[in-house]
Amino acid sequence: MSFQKKDLTVITTHINADFDAMASMLAAHKLYPASLVVFPGSHEKNLRNFFIQSMVYLFNMADIRDVDFSDIKRLVLVDTRQPGRIGKFSSLLEKTDVEIHIYDHHPPADNDIMGHYEIIRPTGATVSILTEIIRKEEITVSSDEATILCLGIYEDTGSFTFPSTTEKDFMAAAFLLSKGAKLDIISNLIARELSLEQVGILNDMIQAAIRYNINGVEIVMTTITTENYVPDFAFLVHKIIKMENMSVILALARMGNKIYIVARSKTPDVDVGAILSPLGGGGHAYAASATIKEKALAQTEHELLEILRKKVKSSKRAKDLMSSPPIKVRPHVSCREARTLLTRYNINALLVMENIEGKDHILGYITRQVIEKALYHKLDAVPIREYMMAKLGTVRPDSELPEIQRKIIDNKQRLLPVVNKEMVIGIITRTDLLNMLVQESQYTNQNEPDPFNDPLHARTRNVTRFMRERLSKDMINILRNIGKVASELECGAYVVGGFVRDLFLYRANEDMDIVIEGDGIAFAKKYAAMLNARIHAHAKFGTAVIIFPHGFKIDVASARMEYYRFPADLPTVEMSSIKLDLFRRDFTINTLAIQLNPDKFGTLIDFFSAQKDIKEKAIRVLHNLSFVEDPTRIFRAIRFEQRFGFSIGKLTSRLIKNAVKMDFFKQLSGRRVFTELRLILQEENPTPAIKRLDDYDLLQVIHPSITPNQKLISLFNAVKKVLSWHDLLFLEESYMKWVVYFLAITRYCNEKISRDICEKLELAPRHSVIFCKERFEADKRLFWLKQNSPLTNSSIYRNLFSFRIELILYMMATTKQEKVKKSISQYVTQLRHVRTSLAGRDLKKMGIEPGPIYREILEAVLDAKLNGLLKTRNDELIFARNYVL
Repeated sequence: MSFQKKDLTVITTHINADFDAMASMLAAHKLYPASLVVFPGSHEKNLRNFFIQSMVYLFNMADIRDVDFSDIKRLVLVDTRQPGRIGKFSSLLEKTDVEIHIYDHHPPADNDIMGHYEIIRPTGATVSILTEIIRKEEITVSSDEATILCLGIYEDTGSFTFPSTTEKDFMAAAFLLSKGAKLDIISNLIARELSLEQVGILNDMIQAAIRYNINGVEIVMTTITTENYVPDFAFLVHKIIKMENMSVILALARMGNKIYIVARSKTPDVDVGAILSPLGGGGHAYAASATIKEKALAQTEHELLEILRKKVKSSKRAKDLMSSPPIKVRPHVSCREARTLLTRYNINALLVMENIEGKDHILGYITRQVIEKALYHKLDAVPIREYMMAKLGTVRPDSELPEIQRKIIDNKQRLLPVVNKEMVIGIITRTDLLNMLVQESQYTNQNEPDPFNDPLHARTRNVTRFMRERLSKDMINILRNIGKVASELECGAYVVGGFVRDLFLYRANEDMDIVIEGDGIAFAKKYAAMLNARIHAHAKFGTAVIIFPHGFKIDVASARMEYYRFPADLPTVEMSSIKLDLFRRDFTINTLAIQLNPDKFGTLIDFFSAQKDIKEKAIRVLHNLSFVEDPTRIFRAIRFEQRFGFSIGKLTSRLIKNAVKMDFFKQLSGRRVFTELRLILQEENPTPAIKRLDDYDLLQVIHPSITPNQKLISLFNAVKKVLSWHDLLFLEESYMKWVVYFLAITRYCNEKISRDICEKLELAPRHSVIFCKERFEADKRLFWLKQNSPLTNSSIYRNLFSFRIELILYMMATTKQEKVKKSISQYVTQLRHVRTSLAGRDLKKMGIEPGPIYREILEAVLDAKLNGLLKTRNDELIFARNYVL
């Protein structure tokens, strides 16, 4: 069939059309209804099948062989403006009587086609641009058309996960969904299954992959050769980049006499569109392709590598790689003292600086190896100036990677100071550089972070909108004011820890911890004065508590780093930066921080992959000596695991077992163990945590006789049930939840063991008396109630009124007799609140002489009232008169 029509409008796209190209042609067809849709060449097999089987009726489509090019007066290009990508239609570009219209989302290139009419915008998919025009012009779109258009958006944005995705893509998809786009069809076409042939090709691509480090950026290149055309080659490239977690890949495939290149990038350091442009390819920064004829595969590889070396530059600068603040030492320090510093900070080299006329001057550096040799030769007391390396280059904060690489490698430097205005603001180590160059952490499947060796460069993003959704206006205002005051003092301010963690877990938490990079106490004083609040400061630790007039509290700490002199020691505190302050924390999930200074308000800072661990629901320590330094972290690990429904990581679990095996708890004070145990017992349901403590043999820390057998677990469940019942009474009375559970733990311990436990855990006397005396009295009374049930109300009252509420709840949970449980329940809800209206003065008015008789009468009146015999005050007066007659 031949199309003979003057002033013909043809819509076309690039060779090897994908879903975005196809969808864009359909959208353009809605804007140019009398046009023909013509493919310039082949299109993907999956795409072809889709047309044949379902929606080809939507297009006024023609075969390129049936079109008379002399009749074409308008050429509409979608999803491309590269002459080398439109096949035979490129011959029309020289004709002066052909009008060119272009709709594209690719960035500009040197050889772009110049259109008479152009709409070019940086969206994730070209069809998003055309959909916006359709929406504004109120053009009717059917459900099937909306499905095709939406399919193009989903594919070219990677279901809205590619970095090139924009707000306009989301808005276009939302509009198409409102027009009836079918997501089940879209998902079936996007989530394609691999054929056996494709699996084999994918395996060949993985095996052939070579990693190149080009100017500090790792780029993967893979090549395959096949006799026949491989359909869905771009789809296979998308698969491999996800499977192997690559940042940049260039896949070359020789198919017959042509070489097809598909490139994908997830980093702004590599613009694959610019990389493939010199080879006649096209695309944008994150996805591009090219087709090359009559060239050898090896030659093409070589040309690509040359282009990469010219165009790829890492965006990393010295300020991104450095550790700050720098750990420095004076030249007079002895070798023995230097080794102590190296061990304290877990580093392998020290920067040596000397203060001259009030300014620090770099003298050199000294390594752990040199120190160890000096100590081996009994040179402990010799100053390090005698053995330090004196030659030391420096860089500026904005120095690029090649300069850093040259100074560290060529000069064989262990340390590279970063200097800004004659002040050393940070240090880059060889390990920092090596990790940057090989990006090891990105390609190894590490289950646990290793903050000592990994480059600690924060992942950041602004979460202000999320904060506004999750927090009240008052809370946002408090955080903003904190940032303003800190900036006035030229300090950095951050809200950190559990507050931020729970924000992302959608849990309420008003325990606000603020870290100040600077003098936290000075900040607290100024902020408190502004709000007429009180503060309690602790100069030794650089901390303060701000107490608002209405009782709300904020904990403030100066950014600090802790080190431990020996296992289980209390930490020694030094001033430090926010990165080192976060590093001292217990688990990765507690290391998130949000900056509060006005210019960076709402910036989320994640040095230790906390967001990843929160998403994976994993409890992980920051370093392998964490439980050696502070064994109480084990209790917190179990508490967080059970509270959040997380799992303790494999390495962390192994470290817990090692800490228990080495018995680091013996050096802990009992008070610290008790503090953590009490927090566990205050959880909503502590039973699973108690079981986990036993999994690690940690109940032995309390006492060897404590084991979570079935009796104890049943008692814990009974306690939980009783406490839930009590809480639902809304009695507005406070009680110590942990006491009831701890009574359950010691339920089967004799007096000696109970006393030993209280002494070991260093319980306060007011608490010890509950477990060592009152609990045994409660057990005896409970036995009496069982033996004498049923009882009158007055008997119930007389047997229970002397016990505190915690013991009453313990008794209620312990008994298995429903009659006794009912009696205790009646006491809690009714009897304990009964009071007589009579008092001693009333008895005196009756002419009764004061004395022991008063108590006897009043107790008799109360008993009668408890038993329902007296209703009114007059009843009580009559009863009292009759009692003494």
